[in-house]
Amino acid sequence: MREGLEVAAIGSTRLWPYREIRQTQGFYAGEEVRLERGAEPSEALLVEDVDFLRSLREAAPEIGARFHDPEKRQRRIRFTVLAAVAVVGFAGALYLWGIPGLAAIAAPRVPVKWEERLGRSMVGYLAPADQICHDPGAERVLASIAARLASTVPRSPYAFHVIVVDQPQVNALAAPGGYIVVYRGLIERARSAEELAGVLAHEMQHVLHRHSTQALIQHTSTGLLVAALTGDMAGPLVYGLAAARVLGQLQYSRHAEAEADDAGMRMLLAARVDPAGMVGFFDELTKGEGQTRTVLSYLSTHPTTADRIARLRALAAGTIGPPVPILSASDWEELKRICSGRGR
Repeated sequence: MREGLEVAAIGSTRLWPYREIRQTQGFYAGEEVRLERGAEPSEALLVEDVDFLRSLREAAPEIGARFHDPEKRQRRIRFTVLAAVAVVGFAGALYLWGIPGLAAIAAPRVPVKWEERLGRSMVGYLAPADQICHDPGAERVLASIAARLASTVPRSPYAFHVIVVDQPQVNALAAPGGYIVVYRGLIERARSAEELAGVLAHEMQHVLHRHSTQALIQHTSTGLLVAALTGDMAGPLVYGLAAARVLGQLQYSRHAEAEADDAGMRMLLAARVDPAGMVGFFDELTKGEGQTRTVLSYLSTHPTTADRIARLRALAAGTIGPPVPILSASDWEELKRICSGRGR
């Protein structure tokens, strides 16, 4: 046994010197051990019991390194399990903290032109040309509301564009770069121009604080994150569709919503718009929470709660001086009919 293996076959016994034996199979669990000797076509020996390798290494310790050590299998399994756990843990940490952290770093640093390109590319999907409501008079009225609100931020880098889509959802979306998409259903639901102004002020703050940009960089894809970090100006165009899909289902963090509420209310007060409109609109949506999301889509992306309403009321109490009507009754009626010329 010290010089080699005695291999017994039918009618004969052969001696395989250890130095002439090579292992070609049996390195993994569930695999038969295969030993070979000689040149091709070589002699071969198949052994099912992996313990045979342990015995072989013990019998010929001086050349045992030539044969697989079964103990390594357990170490390999443990290493594989640990590596898998580490990969899952790293991926989880990257998703929970890494990507949000990088998005938070990137968003304030991307050029406004980059945001505008992303927002413009998204609008093509959020507001298809054949669904946009065009009425010159009503559009001028709507632009006047946005301009009055924007005048309270004299050094804003954004030029705001409010686009109305002929869809019944009660919803509005803030895209990066100053683009705000408002659905017809929201205008129809609003009971006054001040209520609509409250929604616009809230959405404008999402733009000004770059909430939309940060959330999209975080949730769209690592490609958009890389484009933002490197300043790749082609990135916004490439990821427009993916970003538009994400924005349609996006829920901002509580911090972002609270920030948009507070800053939006301050914007209304600075513009001397009656803050009761913003409070009243969100309060009205809360009362209708039992309705379908198709009717009240705004609730799916902008959660309205009793605590939020209470905070808005407290902020509204800081009104200085009497509010100034934002529109005349006739202008409000004209705005309400912005989509009427589309012949639904």
